[in-house]
Amino acid sequence: MKSISFRPFETLLDKDHASKLLSEALQGAEDGELFLESSRSETLVLDDQRIKSSNFDSSQGFGLRAVHGEKIGYAHSTEISEAALQRAMPTVRLAIDTSARPAVKAPARTNNALYKAFDPITEVGFGAKVDILQEIDAYARDLDPRVIQVSAVISASLQEVVILREDGSQYSDTRPMTRVNVSVIVEQDGRRESGSAGGGGRYELGTLVAPQDWQPKVNEALRVALVNLKAVPAPAGEMDVVLGPGWPGILLHEAVGHGLEGDFNRKGTSAFAGLMGERVAAKGVTVVDDGTLPNCRGSINIDDEGTPSAKNVLIEDGVLVGYMQDRQNARLMQVAPTGNGRRQSHAHAPMPRMTNTYMMGGEASPTDLVSELKDGLYAVGFGGGQVDITNGKFVFSCTEAYRVRNGEIQEPVKGATLIGDGATALKHIRGLGNDMALDPGMGNCGKAGQWVPVGVGQPTVLMGGLTVGGSAKS
Repeated sequence: MKSISFRPFETLLDKDHASKLLSEALQGAEDGELFLESSRSETLVLDDQRIKSSNFDSSQGFGLRAVHGEKIGYAHSTEISEAALQRAMPTVRLAIDTSARPAVKAPARTNNALYKAFDPITEVGFGAKVDILQEIDAYARDLDPRVIQVSAVISASLQEVVILREDGSQYSDTRPMTRVNVSVIVEQDGRRESGSAGGGGRYELGTLVAPQDWQPKVNEALRVALVNLKAVPAPAGEMDVVLGPGWPGILLHEAVGHGLEGDFNRKGTSAFAGLMGERVAAKGVTVVDDGTLPNCRGSINIDDEGTPSAKNVLIEDGVLVGYMQDRQNARLMQVAPTGNGRRQSHAHAPMPRMTNTYMMGGEASPTDLVSELKDGLYAVGFGGGQVDITNGKFVFSCTEAYRVRNGEIQEPVKGATLIGDGATALKHIRGLGNDMALDPGMGNCGKAGQWVPVGVGQPTVLMGGLTVGGSAKS
């Protein structure tokens, strides 16, 4: 494997000079840092039996930040040099007024080693990646004559970050990421349907491009597509719903997770603002954000302020016990930072963001939970959704769902959407399965124009009283 090469204080900056400039920039500020980043990514896309695109991106730069109360001064550049730092200093100092405040302590050190430091882009040769994509295409078409189109993606990226603080302390992290996705379209009697599967994480790419890993993904994508070939229009109306384990946790992430981020609660714009210590979910419901899970997509050794990642309990047995915090919001709310200060790149300031957010499992058998549905929906796959953070209202589309009658899973349905609000939905949970699972590594989270990789998860969940949108009468 290629060795990691981003050492900015050996090749681009003199550390002593950079520390002096940082100290000058932050004079009178409470907090701030110099965030240095080098990133590379490669994506190959096969579509309709040929390579449709091949992209390689490489960038580096710095972000300089000063924090003073609720104000942030931020400047960034793709040029890492002393001259560029000097040009950035007047901008960040605009956030600092004459009321000097004592600087806060730097983050504690950590020995977290949740994933290996390696370059996944060079691990597998370009030609080998092309061959593997073609093998995926051929394998999918050989599985079933109804397959008329195959799309497959192999992606790998590496982000290396170095954080310098005013006291001279230095923090660094090397973050590899890999992913393989497969989508198929099938046709029968003039009807076309699609299915997809994929995943990855902070793994060696060689693991994901091995046949024993990608073949099950192809099998799953085909299975979903064939299920959808038999699907009938979804019913509409209020009904009880059972959500499957793993990826359906994306509903929890969107409808509840964002509402538990510190900035929304400090500003009073979250549906959960002011409810600390109160019951916000049914008994037995425990929600955790955990950035320390080995190799998971949302895992980080340190956040983008240098704070070690952590396992943070947000809701415990139905009671709100914590929010996700970066350093600024934690200080303003007089609590400890939780390792959730994240940013998309050096061009963005950090803010409270999720890592791997999931609901803990219960003791019920998933089969027993489904058997409780007299006339409801069993939803095991989700696509896109929309959420209003201020009231928690959500709309999510199902990519795989089934009608349940008298406790029996029956015909698949298409076009189903789940409508509700996170705060109410949490209180209407009536059962938790003993099958808690994380998603296979597919999540990206958007907030304020920034995207970061995340993980989600949950057990099978029985939830009452959701509104199902569909085109058929219930």
